[in-house]
Amino acid sequence: MLQEQLRGTGVALVTPFTASEAIDWNALERLIDHVITGGVDYVVTLGTTGETPTLSSEEKLDLIRFTFEKVNKRVPVVVGVGDYNTADVVKRLASCPLDEAAAILSVAPYYSKPTQEGIFQHYKAIAAASPKPIILYNVPGRTGRNMTAETTLRIAHEVENVIAMKEASGDMLQCMQIIRDKPKGFLVISGDDGVAMPQLACGMDGVISVAANYFAKDFPAMVRAALAGDFETARNLHYRMLEGFDLMFAENNPAGIKAFLHQAGIMENVFRLPVIPATEALQQQIKKYLSAY
Repeated sequence: MLQEQLRGTGVALVTPFTASEAIDWNALERLIDHVITGGVDYVVTLGTTGETPTLSSEEKLDLIRFTFEKVNKRVPVVVGVGDYNTADVVKRLASCPLDEAAAILSVAPYYSKPTQEGIFQHYKAIAAASPKPIILYNVPGRTGRNMTAETTLRIAHEVENVIAMKEASGDMLQCMQIIRDKPKGFLVISGDDGVAMPQLACGMDGVISVAANYFAKDFPAMVRAALAGDFETARNLHYRMLEGFDLMFAENNPAGIKAFLHQAGIMENVFRLPVIPATEALQQQIKKYLSAY
C-alpha cells in the first residue's frame, strides 16, 4: 500500500552543481547512494531544497529521469510539481515522465497569496489532472500564505487522489488539529526537521527531511524509533542532531545542508544566484560541530 511506503523518512534531495554551475550528476549519484544506504524510506526530487527555482524545464526533466535510473526501484521516488499557476501545474503533470513516480509533492500556490477557497480549488484542479496521488505541501514561510487546518481537512475529505500532507507551518496546534480530524489512511508528514520528533509523538506519520541528506542513518533511525513508540531512543538521536538542525537552517536552505555535504566530500559548495554559500563563520561552526559529532 502506497501510504505504508511513504510512512517514515523521505529526503528532499539537494541538487549538486559543478564549479561552472552545471548539474553535477556524479555527485547526485553519490548522494542518492548515501541516503538509500543510510536507510531513508523514499526520496523526493525537485523539492525546494533541490533549488528548483533556478533549474530550467529541461534540467527538471533530466533530474526526474536520472533519479529514477539511479534509485533503480530501491525506494519509492516522489516528484515535486508545484507552481503559483494552476494551469501550468496541470500542463506539467501531463508532460513530465511520471510513470515511475510513487506520488507528486505539490506546494501550495505562492506569491499571489490566494484565499483558502483559491487554495482548495487549486488542489482540486491538479488532483483531477494528476496521474499520480498528490501530497499537499504547506510551507507558509516560503509561500506567504498558510493553508489552514480547515482547508487541509476539507481537501483530505473531499478531493480524491490526495493522500497526504507535508506540513511545515511550525504551528503545533494546527498540526494536531489535522492529525485529530484527518480521514483514515491520510498521512500527515512533518516538513520541519527540528520539531519532527515531537510531531511524531503527536501522531504524524513521518518526515520529508532536509537533514536526512547528511544524517542519512541517524535521522531515519530517529523516525523509526518514534513511530515504534521508543521515545527514549528517538529523543537521544534528536538531541544529538539538534545543533546540526540549527546550523543547517541558520542562514538559508539549501546553503546550510550543502555546507554539511561539502564537508562530507559528497559535493561542491556551489549555488546559482540568488542563493549563495553559507558564510565562512557558519561553515567553521559546522566544521566544529561535525568534528565533535
